[in-house]
Amino acid sequence: MTILNFIFLAIAAGFAGFVDAVAGGGGLVQLPALLIGIHEKTIPLILGTNKVPSIFGTSSAAFNYIKRVKPDLKTTAYMALPAFLGSMAGARMAAAFPKEFFRPLILILLILVALYTLFKPELGMEENLRFSPKRTKLVVAISGLTIGLYDGLFGPGTGTFLVFLLVGLVGYAFLKASATAKIVNIATNLGAIISFQITGHIWWKLGLALAVSNIAGGIAGSQIGRAHV
Repeated sequence: MTILNFIFLAIAAGFAGFVDAVAGGGGLVQLPALLIGIHEKTIPLILGTNKVPSIFGTSSAAFNYIKRVKPDLKTTAYMALPAFLGSMAGARMAAAFPKEFFRPLILILLILVALYTLFKPELGMEENLRFSPKRTKLVVAISGLTIGLYDGLFGPGTGTFLVFLLVGLVGYAFLKASATAKIVNIATNLGAIISFQITGHIWWKLGLALAVSNIAGGIAGSQIGRAHV
Protein backbone atom coordinates (compact mmCIF):
# COMPACT_ATOMS: atom_id res chain seq x y z
CA MET A 1 0.00 0.00 0.00
CA THR A 2 1.29 3.45 -0.92
CA ILE A 3 1.35 6.44 1.44
CA LEU A 4 -1.22 8.21 -0.73
CA ASN A 5 -3.55 5.20 -0.53
CA PHE A 6 -3.26 5.15 3.25
CA ILE A 7 -3.90 8.90 3.56
CA PHE A 8 -6.96 8.52 1.35
CA LEU A 9 -8.28 5.68 3.52
CA ALA A 10 -7.56 7.56 6.76
CA ILE A 11 -9.45 10.66 5.58
CA ALA A 12 -12.36 8.50 4.42
CA ALA A 13 -12.46 6.69 7.79
CA GLY A 14 -12.54 9.99 9.68
CA PHE A 15 -15.35 11.34 7.54
CA ALA A 16 -17.23 8.04 7.87
CA GLY A 17 -17.03 8.30 11.66
CA PHE A 18 -18.35 11.86 11.50
CA VAL A 19 -21.27 10.94 9.24
CA ASP A 20 -22.11 7.85 11.30
CA ALA A 21 -22.28 9.86 14.53
CA VAL A 22 -24.46 12.60 13.05
CA ALA A 23 -26.99 10.67 11.00
CA GLY A 24 -25.78 7.12 10.32
CA GLY A 25 -24.62 5.71 7.00
CA GLY A 26 -20.88 6.15 7.49
CA GLY A 27 -20.37 2.81 5.77
CA LEU A 28 -21.42 4.53 2.54
CA VAL A 29 -18.10 6.38 2.79
CA GLN A 30 -15.79 3.87 4.42
CA LEU A 31 -16.57 0.67 2.52
CA PRO A 32 -16.35 2.20 -0.98
CA ALA A 33 -13.05 3.81 0.05
CA LEU A 34 -11.68 0.40 1.05
CA LEU A 35 -12.98 -1.16 -2.16
CA ILE A 36 -10.95 1.46 -4.04
CA GLY A 37 -7.91 1.65 -1.76
CA ILE A 38 -7.27 -2.09 -1.41
CA HIS A 39 -9.12 -3.33 -4.50
CA GLU A 40 -6.60 -6.14 -4.98
CA LYS A 41 -7.74 -7.84 -1.76
CA THR A 42 -10.62 -10.31 -1.48
CA ILE A 43 -14.12 -9.04 -0.68
CA PRO A 44 -14.35 -10.89 2.68
CA LEU A 45 -11.03 -9.34 3.75
CA ILE A 46 -12.26 -5.87 2.79
CA LEU A 47 -15.55 -6.41 4.63
CA GLY A 48 -13.80 -7.80 7.70
CA THR A 49 -11.23 -5.01 7.84
CA ASN A 50 -14.04 -2.47 7.45
CA LYS A 51 -15.60 -3.68 10.71
CA VAL A 52 -12.54 -2.79 12.81
CA PRO A 53 -12.72 1.02 12.47
CA SER A 54 -16.50 0.76 12.45
CA ILE A 55 -16.74 -0.80 15.91
CA PHE A 56 -14.28 1.66 17.43
CA GLY A 57 -15.99 4.66 15.88
CA THR A 58 -19.47 3.43 16.78
CA SER A 59 -18.40 2.71 20.38
CA SER A 60 -16.97 6.20 20.75
CA ALA A 61 -20.11 7.80 19.34
CA ALA A 62 -22.34 5.61 21.54
CA PHE A 63 -20.44 6.66 24.67
CA ASN A 64 -20.95 10.32 23.83
CA TYR A 65 -24.66 9.81 23.10
CA ILE A 66 -25.56 7.87 26.25
CA LYS A 67 -23.93 10.46 28.49
CA ARG A 68 -26.81 12.74 27.54
CA VAL A 69 -29.52 10.41 26.23
CA LYS A 70 -30.39 7.35 28.33
CA PRO A 71 -31.65 4.42 26.22
CA ASP A 72 -33.90 1.69 27.59
CA LEU A 73 -31.15 -0.86 28.23
CA LYS A 74 -33.54 -3.79 28.64
CA THR A 75 -35.20 -3.20 25.27
CA THR A 76 -31.79 -2.49 23.76
CA ALA A 77 -30.55 -5.88 24.96
CA TYR A 78 -33.54 -7.61 23.33
CA MET A 79 -32.48 -6.04 20.05
CA ALA A 80 -28.71 -6.29 20.43
CA LEU A 81 -28.41 -10.03 21.13
CA PRO A 82 -30.31 -11.20 18.01
CA ALA A 83 -28.43 -8.53 16.04
CA PHE A 84 -25.13 -9.97 17.27
CA LEU A 85 -26.10 -13.50 16.25
CA GLY A 86 -27.49 -12.34 12.91
CA SER A 87 -24.31 -10.45 12.13
CA MET A 88 -22.17 -13.50 12.89
CA ALA A 89 -24.28 -15.52 10.47
CA GLY A 90 -24.17 -12.79 7.82
CA ALA A 91 -20.38 -12.50 8.01
CA ARG A 92 -20.10 -16.26 7.68
CA MET A 93 -22.19 -16.09 4.52
CA ALA A 94 -20.05 -13.23 3.15
CA ALA A 95 -16.89 -15.29 3.52
CA ALA A 96 -18.48 -18.08 1.48
CA PHE A 97 -19.51 -15.94 -1.51
CA PRO A 98 -17.16 -15.83 -4.53
CA LYS A 99 -15.62 -12.45 -5.41
CA GLU A 100 -17.21 -12.51 -8.87
CA PHE A 101 -20.66 -12.55 -7.27
CA PHE A 102 -19.98 -10.03 -4.55
CA ARG A 103 -18.53 -7.04 -6.45
CA PRO A 104 -21.66 -6.31 -8.58
CA LEU A 105 -23.90 -7.03 -5.57
CA ILE A 106 -22.00 -4.50 -3.46
CA LEU A 107 -22.31 -1.88 -6.21
CA ILE A 108 -26.09 -2.40 -6.46
CA LEU A 109 -26.59 -2.31 -2.68
CA LEU A 110 -24.44 0.80 -2.32
CA ILE A 111 -26.61 2.61 -4.88
CA LEU A 112 -29.85 1.49 -3.18
CA VAL A 113 -28.67 2.45 0.30
CA ALA A 114 -27.38 5.80 -0.97
CA LEU A 115 -30.74 6.57 -2.58
CA TYR A 116 -32.57 5.57 0.59
CA THR A 117 -30.32 7.75 2.73
CA LEU A 118 -30.78 10.69 0.36
CA PHE A 119 -34.56 10.48 0.15
CA LYS A 120 -35.46 9.09 3.58
CA PRO A 121 -38.32 10.96 5.29
CA GLU A 122 -37.83 13.26 8.28
CA LEU A 123 -37.76 11.27 11.50
CA GLY A 124 -40.02 12.12 14.43
CA MET A 125 -38.77 14.19 17.33
CA GLU A 126 -41.32 13.00 19.95
CA GLU A 127 -41.70 9.54 21.46
CA ASN A 128 -44.93 7.77 20.49
CA LEU A 129 -44.63 4.07 21.37
CA ARG A 130 -46.84 1.90 19.17
CA PHE A 131 -46.74 -1.46 20.97
CA SER A 132 -47.10 -2.96 24.41
CA PRO A 133 -43.81 -3.68 26.23
CA LYS A 134 -44.08 -7.39 25.40
CA ARG A 135 -44.81 -6.76 21.72
CA THR A 136 -42.03 -4.17 21.55
CA LYS A 137 -39.49 -6.76 22.69
CA LEU A 138 -40.62 -9.14 19.93
CA VAL A 139 -40.52 -6.41 17.28
CA VAL A 140 -37.03 -5.21 18.21
CA ALA A 141 -35.71 -8.80 18.43
CA ILE A 142 -36.88 -9.64 14.90
CA SER A 143 -35.66 -6.28 13.60
CA GLY A 144 -32.29 -6.79 15.29
CA LEU A 145 -31.83 -10.26 13.81
CA THR A 146 -32.70 -9.03 10.30
CA ILE A 147 -30.49 -5.95 10.38
CA GLY A 148 -27.69 -7.91 12.04
CA LEU A 149 -27.75 -10.40 9.16
CA TYR A 150 -27.54 -7.50 6.72
CA ASP A 151 -24.69 -5.83 8.61
CA GLY A 152 -22.61 -8.99 8.71
CA LEU A 153 -23.24 -9.73 5.04
CA PHE A 154 -22.76 -6.18 3.78
CA GLY A 155 -23.08 -3.27 6.23
CA PRO A 156 -23.50 0.26 4.82
CA GLY A 157 -26.55 2.08 6.16
CA THR A 158 -27.01 -0.22 9.17
CA GLY A 159 -27.12 2.67 11.66
CA THR A 160 -29.64 4.55 9.50
CA PHE A 161 -31.86 1.47 9.16
CA LEU A 162 -31.78 0.91 12.93
CA VAL A 163 -32.79 4.50 13.66
CA PHE A 164 -35.52 4.38 11.02
CA LEU A 165 -37.03 1.20 12.50
CA LEU A 166 -36.82 2.44 16.08
CA VAL A 167 -38.53 5.72 15.16
CA GLY A 168 -40.89 4.68 12.39
CA LEU A 169 -41.89 1.25 13.68
CA VAL A 170 -41.39 1.28 17.46
CA GLY A 171 -42.10 4.98 18.00
CA TYR A 172 -38.91 6.16 19.71
CA ALA A 173 -37.86 9.80 19.62
CA PHE A 174 -34.93 10.43 17.29
CA LEU A 175 -32.23 10.98 19.93
CA LYS A 176 -33.24 7.96 22.00
CA ALA A 177 -33.38 5.87 18.83
CA SER A 178 -29.92 7.10 17.84
CA ALA A 179 -28.40 6.15 21.20
CA THR A 180 -30.06 2.71 21.07
CA ALA A 181 -28.97 2.18 17.47
CA LYS A 182 -25.34 2.89 18.36
CA ILE A 183 -25.35 0.20 21.05
CA VAL A 184 -27.00 -2.34 18.73
CA ASN A 185 -24.54 -1.41 15.98
CA ILE A 186 -21.67 -2.22 18.34
CA ALA A 187 -23.18 -5.70 18.76
CA THR A 188 -23.48 -6.22 14.99
CA ASN A 189 -19.91 -5.07 14.40
CA LEU A 190 -18.61 -7.36 17.15
CA GLY A 191 -20.49 -10.36 15.79
CA ALA A 192 -19.10 -9.75 12.29
CA ILE A 193 -15.56 -9.28 13.60
CA ILE A 194 -15.67 -12.61 15.42
CA SER A 195 -16.86 -14.43 12.29
CA PHE A 196 -14.40 -12.71 9.97
CA GLN A 197 -11.54 -13.37 12.40
CA ILE A 198 -12.40 -17.07 12.57
CA THR A 199 -12.09 -17.28 8.78
CA GLY A 200 -8.95 -15.10 8.73
CA HIS A 201 -10.51 -12.17 6.86
CA ILE A 202 -9.31 -9.13 8.82
CA TRP A 203 -6.28 -6.93 8.07
CA TRP A 204 -5.76 -5.84 11.66
CA LYS A 205 -2.90 -3.37 11.17
CA LEU A 206 -4.83 -1.36 8.61
CA GLY A 207 -8.11 -1.70 10.49
CA LEU A 208 -6.66 -0.41 13.76
CA ALA A 209 -4.90 2.48 12.01
CA LEU A 210 -8.16 3.54 10.36
CA ALA A 211 -9.95 3.17 13.72
CA VAL A 212 -8.01 6.16 15.06
CA SER A 213 -9.38 8.35 12.25
CA ASN A 214 -12.87 6.93 12.65
CA ILE A 215 -12.91 7.65 16.38
CA ALA A 216 -11.84 11.25 15.81
CA GLY A 217 -14.59 11.74 13.27
CA GLY A 218 -17.15 10.03 15.50
CA ILE A 219 -16.30 12.29 18.46
CA ALA A 220 -16.67 15.40 16.31
CA GLY A 221 -19.97 14.18 14.90
CA SER A 222 -21.41 13.21 18.29
CA GLN A 223 -20.64 16.69 19.63
CA ILE A 224 -22.84 18.13 16.88
CA GLY A 225 -25.56 15.62 17.76
CA ARG A 226 -25.38 16.56 21.44
CA ALA A 227 -25.67 20.26 20.58
CA HIS A 228 -29.17 19.55 19.27
CA VAL A 229 -30.32 17.75 22.44
